[in-house]
Parts: sequence; C-alpha cells; structure tokens
Amino acid sequence: MDRRAFVGLTAAAAANSLLARAAFAQAAVKAKNVVLVHGLFADGSSWSEVIPRLQAAGLSVTSVQNPLRTLPDAVDAALRVVERQNGPTVLAGHSFSGMIVTDAGVHPNVSAVVYVAARAPDAGEDYTALAKTFPTPPASAGIVFDGDEGRLSEEAFLRDFAGDLPAAKARALFAVQWPFHKALLTGKTTHAAWRSKPSWYAVSTEDRTINPDLQRFMAKRMGAKTIELKASHVSLISQPETIANLIREAAG
Repeated sequence: MDRRAFVGLTAAAAANSLLARAAFAQAAVKAKNVVLVHGLFADGSSWSEVIPRLQAAGLSVTSVQNPLRTLPDAVDAALRVVERQNGPTVLAGHSFSGMIVTDAGVHPNVSAVVYVAARAPDAGEDYTALAKTFPTPPASAGIVFDGDEGRLSEEAFLRDFAGDLPAAKARALFAVQWPFHKALLTGKTTHAAWRSKPSWYAVSTEDRTINPDLQRFMAKRMGAKTIELKASHVSLISQPETIANLIREAAG
C-alpha cells in the first residue's frame, strides 16, 4: 500500500478519534500478531530479548528492518509488514520509531500501539521543537556525522544509550549500529495513531537519550497505559520481560 492510498484509507479514523479515545478504558482487542520497529543507533535485532518471550506466549512476531533514510520510507517499510499480518496486530516502537508507530498505527490491522521510551508526536507536530521545551539529553552531543549519515559515538553509546547494560553487551550492540540519514530527522507524522487506538507507554526514568519528563508528557497527553522503569534508553534489552509483558497486555 503506498502512502497516497494509505491516506485515503485512514481519513475516517482521524474523524472518529475522539470517540475511539473515549473507549480506551475497555479491554484491549485480542491480537495474535506483533510488529516491532527499531529506532536510531540500532537495527531489528534490538528486539532480540523481547521476541522469544512474545513467541512463547503464542504470538506471531515480526521485527521490521527500518531503512532509516526518510520518515516516509520508514513508514512504508512498517506498513508493508503490517499489511501482511492476518488479523489484529500490536504495533510497538522504540525510540525514534515512535514516529513510525504514530503514523503507521492507524492502519486497520493495528489494534493497539506500544511506545518504549519513544517519540510520540501529534499529527504534523514538529517533534524537534517539542523536545526543545525540555532539557537536552546528553546523548544528543554524541551524534557524529559522516556526510549525510549519522551515528552515535562509542563513548556516548555506552554511557548515554545503553548505560545499564554490561559493557561487553553494549559494545556488541554498538558494533551493529545502523547509520541514519539526516533527512530522517526532518520528517513529520501525517497521522497520530494514539488518537484512535489504545496505547501503552514504557517510560525509562534513567534515560539519557530522550528526556524522561518528555516521555511522561507524551504518555500523559495520549492517555496511554503507562509504566515507569528504572532503565536506560534500551529497556527493551535491559528489562525485556517487563517490556514483553506490556506488549502482551496490549495484545489482550
């Protein structure tokens, strides 16, 4: 499904968002599929600790390999996977991929959205401007560019991105870090799935990549079922059982 067809298919969802949000207190729709999306400084293997726990619960799980080029490219990659799912699907995103979840999550196959220390902008919102209303997290100073490609320096990765992991594990994650393109950071979401879908949010209280108070603000604004973890930005790796439990809850 291309983005033009996607926009037409989801117009009604935006018009009915207030009614849908009023129903959030109801039990989650039972889903048998989970689609996971990774953020910056990572690849699809960042969900490797969560995936077997979800599979053990009988869920069909797919981890998207986010191209990290532009936001439309990233949304399209997620939509192609969501489109293949047979029945209700939980769409979960970590870090930057909250942008992707927010946009792609209005697809009819998506029954719930889950944010793990993730961006959660409103439709058309300038996330960078929103983030600047909170203190800048330390990891921002560790981004280095090679032309149009950006990465997190090893020092910043170990200290500010994966600070609660054993050093050897954090270095292994650093070794598979996937570069992102500058154009990715300029994108704005077209839709806000959390306005029409039940939402869950895991706040990392020790996060040095996305300000924890910004996470709390976004979670409260969306009316998400929220948990707080004493974790670094990569709670999906340091506390995978808790994150898997949150996704299982969203799956009903």
